[in-house]
Amino acid sequence: MNAVPDPSRRRFLRTGALVGGGLVIAFVVPGAKRFAMAQAPAAASAGAAPFAPNAFLRVGIDDSVTVLLAHSEMGQGIWTALPMLIAEELDADWSKIKVEHAPAAPAYNNLAFGNIQGTGGSTTTWSEFDRYRQAGAAARALLVQAAAARLKVPAEQLRTENGVVVSGEQRLRYGELVEDAAKLQAPDPKSLKLKDAKDWKIIGKPTPRLDTPEKITGRAQFGMDVQFEGLRTAVVARAPVFGGKVKSFDATAAKAVPGVRDVVQVPSGVAVIADHYWAAKLGRDALQVEWDLGPGATLDSTALREQFAKLSLTPGAVAARAGDAVAAMSGAAHTVEVEYAVPYLAHAPMEPLNCTVKIDADKCEIWTGTQFQTVDQQVAARITGLKPEQIFIHTAFLGGGFGRRATPTSDFVTEAVEVAKAAKVPVKTVWSREDDIRGGYYRPAYVQHAKVGLDAEGKPVAWLQTLVGQSITAGTPFAAFTIKDGIDATSVEGVADSPYVKGTPAHRVDLHSPDTGIPVLWWRSVGHSYNGFVMESLVDELAHAAGKEPLEYRRLLLKDHPRHLAALNLAAEKFGWSKPLAQGRGKGIAVHESFGSYVAQAAEISIENAPDGSSAIKVHRVVCAIDCGLAVNPGAVEAQMQSGIAFGLGAVLHSRLTLKEGRVQESNYHDYTVLRMHEMPLVEVHIVPSTEKMGGVGEPGTPPIAPAVANAVFALTGQRLRELPLQPAPATAPKA
Repeated sequence: MNAVPDPSRRRFLRTGALVGGGLVIAFVVPGAKRFAMAQAPAAASAGAAPFAPNAFLRVGIDDSVTVLLAHSEMGQGIWTALPMLIAEELDADWSKIKVEHAPAAPAYNNLAFGNIQGTGGSTTTWSEFDRYRQAGAAARALLVQAAAARLKVPAEQLRTENGVVVSGEQRLRYGELVEDAAKLQAPDPKSLKLKDAKDWKIIGKPTPRLDTPEKITGRAQFGMDVQFEGLRTAVVARAPVFGGKVKSFDATAAKAVPGVRDVVQVPSGVAVIADHYWAAKLGRDALQVEWDLGPGATLDSTALREQFAKLSLTPGAVAARAGDAVAAMSGAAHTVEVEYAVPYLAHAPMEPLNCTVKIDADKCEIWTGTQFQTVDQQVAARITGLKPEQIFIHTAFLGGGFGRRATPTSDFVTEAVEVAKAAKVPVKTVWSREDDIRGGYYRPAYVQHAKVGLDAEGKPVAWLQTLVGQSITAGTPFAAFTIKDGIDATSVEGVADSPYVKGTPAHRVDLHSPDTGIPVLWWRSVGHSYNGFVMESLVDELAHAAGKEPLEYRRLLLKDHPRHLAALNLAAEKFGWSKPLAQGRGKGIAVHESFGSYVAQAAEISIENAPDGSSAIKVHRVVCAIDCGLAVNPGAVEAQMQSGIAFGLGAVLHSRLTLKEGRVQESNYHDYTVLRMHEMPLVEVHIVPSTEKMGGVGEPGTPPIAPAVANAVFALTGQRLRELPLQPAPATAPKA
């Protein structure tokens, strides 16, 4: 059948339409106040170009079911989880499932974010749980209706299974029905009945990842893999300090490098454009640039650490308050007063930043691994003078993101569009890892001062805590959603709403958000990444001060928090918390809620002494328990807990950024160290059976690992390490 000629947008949004051998489904998206639809490509035999899909599902005459992801796959497993939702309600043949990243379009806006298409905050699976299931149910309803008409039997007498509609001995493949089904009126979403959980065959079952074969064979295309005829490669010389600007440059030597085609100035620096990366890099090395460094040349991380510590002793903006904590403190039987600190951290994804841009008179195409399609589309439209709908985002696989590919400024996309515009040819702009680590966005450094008063039984009666560190949203469009009364909610999450703080009759949490000029951004688990470390280490200190066993003390303080307790108790049970460890081993435990999920981790460690007298922490085993509500794909939940632990351990044992004279000193994995393969502990993951509200899993595995390890070091050696990365004293002997 031929494609529908010049269909109107309104018509497509109102009804399903057949487009050359595929079924396009239209349905109302609950809560999104819009219709959405998916398009199938035109039949190859017709020689027509496929329509750009702009919703979640298409069914082909070959029985294939193509699922379009509104979110970006960056290793978290949604390439599999979202198709599971559609396949469940569609009763699809799982072997026929195909997956694509969706284009940038309003139909794919993140329901948790509102008016932008983006991936982050561990929102993907829970926010799409209903929308993607409804997409599958709508498709199934149309296919059943088409089969009923063909077989001349009531639809109620038909059933579906594994990609076919069944009536007695008769079986009709979905592919046989798409042409008839596409002519039908889309079903009223209110008429769709989703399956009961007891009838699920896919959801809740461990399911192998659909993207694994592509990544094993090398067929998977990441942003760095994009290549086509006429494409040039660029690298940009950027200021060596934050806020620096180009005063002048001499491109003579750079242009003499074989393969260099052009050198152009862009807002972020000077771009060297060449036939390939190595020529561009050598050209940049030869480039002579004189910089106006500005005030950023005075930045020093040691001085900032001292400034933050002093500021933490002064009142700030109030993030949480109950009673009179100062007065209550004076009546406490015991007090614990401590300072904790964490450094600036880079995201350091395995695939460095890159973005390919091709600008034509009436459109701009962008190929990149991105977490923020809508923002990218908007900035590209502003730079090119095109309309947002003329900006086409081709989302590639992301070789790691951790928040770095979701900047409010779309910095690397903005730069790439500026470079392509100046070069007047298609260009792939590539950041080396050194570029990103020395000039990218960072997890902010924080210093926290806490004073907690305990009664005679060891329970907190007064809690004072002050946090000092940069806001990640101040000065960005996101500030309107995250900052209220001077408090960036992402700065104090996990403290201001902590059950320990809220359970203390008199408490006050203050925040200082100094502006240092260092660009900061969300990093995997955001504020929880440092607040989890502080709170669970601090609670361990309170247990020691109260003379209580750490696990029992947590049980006491969390007695009214069943989800915390469920994760904590399961982790302790599976770890064998009550059993003695081998000589020279220590154990620590932590539990933390973030992104709607509750994660507890117990760690077993030892201290290894080097011949030079230095000491290092060896993490042997981690037992993790998570209550994330429904686990759509338990295998993916397990993988994400392992991933979050590995990511967090890099910061626990090694990672930090230091600045001297405005320059970041670290540059690559040799000096900005992440966890090595040989350092990965044995990790067990256990999922708490739960019918509670679904939470995320991409980030919650990271916060508990730092305090679990720090608490284990204390249990073994008596050293209370309050700063990351953890650095035990040399030649530490086991605690007596």
